[in-house]
Amino acid sequence: MANNADLYLKSITRMSYEPPIYWNDYEDIALKLYERFGDDFTESKIYRIRFTDLLEWVLEIDGFAGTREESNEGHLEMIQSSWVYEWRDGQK
Repeated sequence: MANNADLYLKSITRMSYEPPIYWNDYEDIALKLYERFGDDFTESKIYRIRFTDLLEWVLEIDGFAGTREESNEGHLEMIQSSWVYEWRDGQK
């Protein structure tokens, strides 16, 4: 029979679980990038980020389960535009 400490630990684990993030989870990736960089990047700066830098930043996200080999230009473009939408929402 589980004691109260075990039940508490299980409930915390369930509440803090975040599913893995993959390349096509553009909004989740954009939110993580906005949380990391905030207003350091404006809309125009986001669109001028080199894909090599963006790729590295995405791979550094906690819970990101994609690989470098699965990356492509289309994914990075979608991440950029989703990041711009997150940034715009943060300006309201």
